[in-house]
Order: sequence, then C-alpha cells, then structure tokens
Amino acid sequence: MRLLKVYKIDIPPDKSISHRAVMLASIAKGTTRIKNLLISDDIRRTIEAFRGMGVDIKVKGEGCRVKGVGMQGLRKPRKGLYLGNSGTTMRILPGILAGQDFEVMLTGDASLSKRPMSRIAEPLRMMGASIAGFRVKGGGWRQKKICPPLRIRGGKLKAIKYRSKIASAQVKSCILLAGLFAKGATRVTEPMKSRDHTERMLKCFGCRVQGAGCKVSVKGPAKLKSPGTIVIPGDISSAAFFIVAGCILPNTKIILKNIGLNTTRTGVIDILKRMGANIRLQPRALSLEPAGDIVVKSSELRGIAISPEEVVRAIDEIPIIMLAACFAKGATTIRGIGELRVKETDRVRSMTTNLRKIGAQIEVKPRTTRSARVRGMGEGLRVKGGRVLRGAQVSSYGDHRTAMSMLVANLAINGKIKVTGLSCINKSFPKFLKLLHKLN
Repeated sequence: MRLLKVYKIDIPPDKSISHRAVMLASIAKGTTRIKNLLISDDIRRTIEAFRGMGVDIKVKGEGCRVKGVGMQGLRKPRKGLYLGNSGTTMRILPGILAGQDFEVMLTGDASLSKRPMSRIAEPLRMMGASIAGFRVKGGGWRQKKICPPLRIRGGKLKAIKYRSKIASAQVKSCILLAGLFAKGATRVTEPMKSRDHTERMLKCFGCRVQGAGCKVSVKGPAKLKSPGTIVIPGDISSAAFFIVAGCILPNTKIILKNIGLNTTRTGVIDILKRMGANIRLQPRALSLEPAGDIVVKSSELRGIAISPEEVVRAIDEIPIIMLAACFAKGATTIRGIGELRVKETDRVRSMTTNLRKIGAQIEVKPRTTRSARVRGMGEGLRVKGGRVLRGAQVSSYGDHRTAMSMLVANLAINGKIKVTGLSCINKSFPKFLKLLHKLN
C-alpha cells in the first residue's frame, strides 16, 4: 500500500471580490481597510485607475487602505487610464464613470483591445452616458460592436430596466453601479443567475439591493458608507487547479484553506462531484462571503453531461474541467461554452488545440439555432476520456487559465509538457508555479 501524500496549499485571495472591494471603497465615504487583497497585475490596474482619479490608496503587505472620496469625489485624470489585460476593470469601471461629470479614455493591451464592449455600452447609453469605442475590423470609431479604447463621458443618468441577453456578472455589475447614480430603480434581468459578488459588496457598503433569482435592482441616487474592514476569502477559480490536481494525481490529498464558497461560484465543485471527485467542504464563518476549507483526494472520475446553467456557475473553471474530463472514464459533454471565446483569448480554441497536441480526443460542436447563438448557449464540445496523454510543446495563448491548466496536466502524464508564454499567470496567480512545484 502506497503512502498518501498530503499537501496544504495557500490559495491567493479572490480576484473578482478584490476588484469590487477597491472600486466601492474608492467611491464610499470613509476609510476602508481591505485585508487579504489579491496583489496581481489585474488588481494593480484597478488600483492605479482610481489613484489616477484622486483616490488615496496605500498597499501594504497583503492588504490596502482606501480613503474613499464619495460618489462624486473622483477627479478627471490627467491622461487616459491604462487597464492592461484586466477585462473585469474594463467592463465594470465604466458603470462608475458613467455617473461622473468628466470624460475619460480607457485603454488596454492588444488582447483586451479585441474584447467586446458593446454589451456594456448599450445599457449605459440607454441610461444617458456617452460611450464610443473602436471597431477593430475596418478601423474607426463606431457606435456598435465596439472594443477598447473606450471614450466615456458621464452625465445625468436615468434608471432603466435592462434584460441582458447573456448571463454575465461583469455586465450586471456595470449596470448596477451606474444605477447608483441614476434617479429611480435600475433593474437587471439575466437569462441565468450569474455570480453575485457586486450585490453582496453593495450591501456591505450600506446600499439596499433587491431581487431574487435572475432579477436584481438598486435604487439611486445612492450613497455608500465604508464598512471599516473587509476580509477577502481565497479564490475558488485559483483553487480549481489544485482541486483537479488532487483528483487526477495518485495517492494524493490536498487541503485548501479559507476558500470562497459563494454558491454562484461553486459550479466547479458540483461538476467535479458529479464526475466522482472525492471532495469534502468544511465551512467557516466569514461576514462578507461564505467560505471554508476544501479537502480533495485522488479520485476515479467519470464522464458526464454539463449543462449551460452549470457553465455559468463555472465559466472560469471550464478549461481545467476540460483537463479533468481527459482523465475521466467515458465521454464528457459541455454545452453553452460560447462565452469562453471572448475571454483573454478564445479559450475553446486554446484548450482544444493544446489538449489535442498531448493526445486528447475533443470534438467541438457548433452553434445550432439563432436563439442559441444570441444567448451563447448552442456551442458545445465533447471530450473522450481515458486516452493515454503524452508530452508536447503548447502555448498559453497569453491566457492565464489556459497556461495553468496545461501545467497541471504536466504533473499527471508520462513525458513533459512545455508551456510557452507563462508571464500571463501573473494576471491572477503570481505564486502559482512555486505552489505547483510542491506537488512534484
């Protein structure tokens, strides 16, 4: 009998919550201390954006102190705000800027400049803000199908009732934040419920948020008040790489401490459990978000069918779930993956290309009906598990989740997978390689 290898891994703070904590603390009254803040490239972009608008933010160790300036206290930046590769900042920050009385330009790197922003521009224009973006194909400034750079001029906003065609926490958050500056109730309805970090954070800052299921609303004009201290849990999306590693490595037990267990984010846990993963949750008390420890052991995985509703709750974890499917017995089908094509890279393409290179059998199923195309639900894929995987050279495609998924694969195969372009990992998980080496 082989001895069980036990590892304790410290997962970095939640990226989604870190963004929102800095943003709301900046426009609240009072000083907010954020403990266990993720210090990564993306969060630095959010911090620098608000510093550029006059907010005093001091980072120390694994936290920061934000002296909020109030809802109308932001100042026009001296120059455009560069957001690097942070899609979260580019899609949520305009909701706050729409309520200001100045114009600002938001720019990003080459990858971010290809990501669609019409999904936020449309509702913000309905509310009264002026937004212009650049259309990549053909060039020139356009009112439809826009990408960064974004030129935003805020103004007097009106409340709207918006029915989103996609389930997106970023779109929902952008509209709700703009709704704080509008007169009346702003309501967002989604086809499926997306992650609710913004709603929870708004309540923490004293804002009244109403809604149930796929509907949520805020009433403006509103004022935010600092709660004093915010403690951010570990990021379940980052934990997912080690959860899958624990499943596919033999004679292994991995303990992950203080991870966020918000039910709008635990789709990866539910999916892996249905696949047969040996995962145990140990809840902990945390005021801002549900949290707890995750214990995972080596498992015999089996193929399952994953629905579009499950994909919404695990959208960032689909790349590592695709890898888990390669080690499962039987076939795994995943429907509703269209949103993966507009992440840091086209993750459907990056993951299928890389996994095929190491010997996986994957079939991509195209969209079928117009309705499915509109909702991003028709496209799917099928992974046939149980094949012998081999070493190869693959690319990160500039995407942190693609890179980390392939590095996890390297732990569990005969041969060596060489992943090029690893600097993108600093976007969300700077210490990933160091922690992964513990499992070697």
